[in-house]
Amino acid sequence: MAHYPRGRVLAIIGSGETSPTMVTVHRELISRLGLEQPRAIVLATPYAFQVNAAGVSARVQKYFADRVGLRVRVVAGTSPQADPAMAPPLAGEDEEDDSRQAAAVGTADWVFAGPGSPSYALAHWRAGPVAAALRDRVLAGDGLTVLASAAAATAGRFTLPVYEIYKAGGAPRWLTGLDLLGAFGLTVAVVPHYDNTEGQGYDTRHCYLGERRLAAMERELPADAAVLGVDENTAMLVDLPAEDAEIRGRGGVTVRRGGDSVVLPSGTRLSLADLRDLVRGIRPAKRDAGGREGAAAGGEDLPLPLREIMAAAERGFGAAAGGRDADAMVAVILDLETAISQWEADTDEDQGTEQARALLRSLIGRLGRAAGDGLADSGERLRPAVEPLLALRAALRAEGSFAAADAIREALSAAGLEVRDTPDGTGWRAT
Repeated sequence: MAHYPRGRVLAIIGSGETSPTMVTVHRELISRLGLEQPRAIVLATPYAFQVNAAGVSARVQKYFADRVGLRVRVVAGTSPQADPAMAPPLAGEDEEDDSRQAAAVGTADWVFAGPGSPSYALAHWRAGPVAAALRDRVLAGDGLTVLASAAAATAGRFTLPVYEIYKAGGAPRWLTGLDLLGAFGLTVAVVPHYDNTEGQGYDTRHCYLGERRLAAMERELPADAAVLGVDENTAMLVDLPAEDAEIRGRGGVTVRRGGDSVVLPSGTRLSLADLRDLVRGIRPAKRDAGGREGAAAGGEDLPLPLREIMAAAERGFGAAAGGRDADAMVAVILDLETAISQWEADTDEDQGTEQARALLRSLIGRLGRAAGDGLADSGERLRPAVEPLLALRAALRAEGSFAAADAIREALSAAGLEVRDTPDGTGWRAT
């Protein structure tokens, strides 16, 4: 008997696919299937070349089991027909493995592919039956298909070989992608990590290309094509039967032609016909409140990205330390440790977990030093000893014994206390 799940969605995620920010999106998508135990698979090909591939698979499975409530099976597969100079097949993998992966794509309720290398994935998928299985799946509108990060970059007609350009210094160029969105008349190059800021001092936007290189590559696209930039921690959900798209997450989706950009913020819902017009350079007319374009959902209450959590932790700890609030300092440390535990499951290349751990160690060290110095107000502790001495000093000055009064002041100064004589009286503080 044929098995037809209700949910039929193609999800394109810019990054954070296994992070806290996408938990709600994943859960909502799974609920659309209406199945108690969906047949769920992860395509391991994009990261199969990595020495830690087994660890990535384990983290993916743990994330979906623990955070989303979905048991997933990892399916490996590479094609021996792929260009060995670009991406040599792993030892022990053969065409039969690749065929099994394609068969799994055709029968699963939920298919996920994410981190790794776009060019590696393409080199194997395009040469075998997996690309055809993914295209058939999208054309038929079967189940849920989630492509994120590296896998998302393969979804358009043109694919960015980010490793070869950004890390190996290769000439900027496009590869031929899977063109899964071409079924809807969308001639695009999908660029994940579109709003990346990891470079800080240098431009790593647009999936680490930066503006200069993207502008040069954009000129190589045909006249009917556009860049579809998907921000980090952001998803574009394409309802296949309804032929509309919704933007979810912390960022937006950018349709860019010739340097001219239209940004679709989170909460936007529009038809694929309108999206096709944007890709072709035609801006759809504004809709009223009942229409599709710009019908913002008012933003989502999503977890902060780890880098923002780190900045907030530094501010919070500084404020707590300034107020000598030991409980608040400990709370900041514990909250940061919890955030690191949640984000370290993310399979993306770098969400800042190492930097966060370094910050955690630094805050623990600062807490230890504060404890050693004493968090209680030193003024309150010293007041019983200082106030009588100041009273004696005042009495000596009143009777004209200024040398003795100055000796008391000098002794207090040597002990690290500043004495201030003002028209309103004498004050003091620990320096």
